Amino acid sequence: MLNYIWLGLMLLAIVIGGWNGQLKEVADKSLEMANTAVVTISFALIGVMALWLGIMRLAERAGLVALLARSLRPLMRKIFPEVPPEHPAMGSMLMNIAANMLGLGNAATPLGLRAMKDLESLNPRPGTATNAMCTFLAINTSGIQLVPVTAIAILAANKSTNPTAIVGTSIICTACACTSGVIMAKFLSKLPMFRLAAAEQSAQAKTETAVEEKVIVKEAATLQPMKWWGNVVFAAFVLFFAFLFLRIVFPENFGGPSSAEAEKQAPFIRIVSAVSLLSIPFLLSAIPLFATLRRVKVYEEFVDGAKEGFDVAIRIIPYLVAMLVAVGMFRAAGGIDMLSRALAPVLNAVGFPTDLLPMVLVRPLSGSGSLGFFTELVQKFGADSLIARTAGTIYGSTETTFYVLAVYFGSVAVKRTRHALLAGLTADFVSVVVAVIVCRAMFS
Repeated sequence: MLNYIWLGLMLLAIVIGGWNGQLKEVADKSLEMANTAVVTISFALIGVMALWLGIMRLAERAGLVALLARSLRPLMRKIFPEVPPEHPAMGSMLMNIAANMLGLGNAATPLGLRAMKDLESLNPRPGTATNAMCTFLAINTSGIQLVPVTAIAILAANKSTNPTAIVGTSIICTACACTSGVIMAKFLSKLPMFRLAAAEQSAQAKTETAVEEKVIVKEAATLQPMKWWGNVVFAAFVLFFAFLFLRIVFPENFGGPSSAEAEKQAPFIRIVSAVSLLSIPFLLSAIPLFATLRRVKVYEEFVDGAKEGFDVAIRIIPYLVAMLVAVGMFRAAGGIDMLSRALAPVLNAVGFPTDLLPMVLVRPLSGSGSLGFFTELVQKFGADSLIARTAGTIYGSTETTFYVLAVYFGSVAVKRTRHALLAGLTADFVSVVVAVIVCRAMFS
């Protein structure tokens, strides 16, 4: 399917650009997006990837990933029945989902790429996405997030009286999107056009069994129990961060710095903001400390894990160039505008605000483009208008689906994406529909 979509975007960009007299803009945008894919995105990812893959290696060696996977085994087994419960992919996926929920984009992407690598180790047919990969991508493209920080910042910068009003609507929308994406991924995987052959399923089952046995043996051979004083040291470290958390959430009671803006925020917002602020410092310090107390050679293991960052960042370049160039050319040709005009009569008939349509169409294709449309809507209609809050809810509960697929599948050289794109676009569609309904009910 991705083959036809990519070709369609390229051909439509040329045809529409020629019709509109914008072939020069189309050609310029193709070169610009190719440069963006390599310099702005891939090279910028190298450092971040090296850091978080190094930390992930320490978490694995210390047994934290296996511990995390065990803690949520019943839920993860229902969502990912193809993945052995003790496999590192379970912990990697959980850490990625947690980072996304807290809005930690810089950490979520490397953790997600690591999860894809772990899932690829179970893949009996390299180059073809497994059911678990498609389901995992559906969760990522649903934009699951507790607090849409970027959308709130745009509303606040434009003098909104209550920029955090979209938090509740975003949580509702992202929950519906995530649920629908997972359900659609499960449904599509059973259709004949997407179903794996019986021989492939049998090979995958054998691979999962072998990997499960290998993981259990490896864990039993490498992990060592922590000394009693190690438990005391780590508990004291966790309590220190607990104190910092209380100091941020309740500054008046724990002697922390307070501000008028923080005092106006609801307790839930302050709690989530504190968790987001402390999460990265906690992970960057707690995981190495825990690994040291488990007698892991932290520096050596970190360096070994960080080496993977460069390889992954380079590996995704062709996939990013292909996708971003096609999307950029289509936008530069005026394809989004033509599509908006064509769909406007139908959307007016069903009560969908047509002012939102350009942002909705661009959102799966481009994060910066959809952010630009969102900012324009806020400035045009006002930060507290129904249109602005609906747009903020949509922006905060959806993802750049095509970009996510290109990066995640590109990192493991998967070309046959099967039903992942349809599941991701379903999550986007449900999020948009629910956002319009919920925001109209709450803010009209």
